[in-house]
Amino acid sequence: MRIAVVGLGFMGLTHLKAYKRIPGVEIGAVSCNDPKVLAGDLSSIQGNLDVAGEAVDFQSAQKFADALECVREADVDAVDLCLPTAMHAPIAIAALRAGKHVLVEKPMALDAAQCDEMMAEAEKAGRLLMSAQVLRFFPAYVPLIEAAQTGKLGEPRHALFRRRCAAPGWSAWLTNKSTSGGGVFDLLIHDVDMALVCFGMPTAVSATGYEDLPAGVDMLTAQLHYPSGFAVTITGGWHLPSNYPFSMEYTVVGQDAAIEYSSAGRPPHWYGRGEERALPLSDVDGYQAEIEYFVHCIQTGAKPERCTPQSSAAAVKLTRLLEEARARQGEMLPCPLSL
Repeated sequence: MRIAVVGLGFMGLTHLKAYKRIPGVEIGAVSCNDPKVLAGDLSSIQGNLDVAGEAVDFQSAQKFADALECVREADVDAVDLCLPTAMHAPIAIAALRAGKHVLVEKPMALDAAQCDEMMAEAEKAGRLLMSAQVLRFFPAYVPLIEAAQTGKLGEPRHALFRRRCAAPGWSAWLTNKSTSGGGVFDLLIHDVDMALVCFGMPTAVSATGYEDLPAGVDMLTAQLHYPSGFAVTITGGWHLPSNYPFSMEYTVVGQDAAIEYSSAGRPPHWYGRGEERALPLSDVDGYQAEIEYFVHCIQTGAKPERCTPQSSAAAVKLTRLLEEARARQGEMLPCPLSL
């Protein structure tokens, strides 16, 4: 199978490393508008995770400075889009029309209309479309998904998802809201997606927070309200252009058990009635597992049931509704969305 990686920043390099570990997969094309990077020098790449830049051999790959030309002309079976969010919809649609399968980084697109257009084009083209909502494959989050979906926790009573980092200094496009959607949209969509996969769509939402992207501040504390009275809290965002460390965590409490995790030194732990135990985790990196799943779905003709485009589109739509709720500073808004 031949893959084109379109966009060679932090996430593009992360995906390249994953493909290199999969037998039978070849990087058939790459695309970047930086000639130095396109020549294989990715040593300056930075991000909010511990992924070091390095030199990459692109000798056997077609090289394109233009993303649109790449997805239309490259001799590949699938494209992996690691581009600024504003480019996701037009480039994905062009790739689908060119007969390629598409993996597109999260957020799937900037808004509901773009997501719907992408899904319609994938259906028309008969090609696989998947958005890279990687937490669904992260070892620390997989036990939570399994416990929530199978009812092992009992009736849900409390859930908290938190994610925060410094305002990114490695990619200027992230601080441009028309390009990235903003800090809260780009970052907390992970946790919105987790809430959806674990608990479904809420019936109402409320939120508070503050946004000043030029100052590197974009914060949100939101609640997703469910008919039983249960609520999910999602909080976090950008904490100034500083050395503030990236971290993510969750606490979920059910009638019968609780499960908790923090990237700041607390591996996933199960707390039941009269029992406490560390949870066994896969040793496969979440990005690796995500990429392997995408490749497997193409090879077998299966739909990406673990991470459907419909669910990723729902995460975009709900995150936008939370931003609207933040603008109302605490007012409860009905949620008319569905999965």
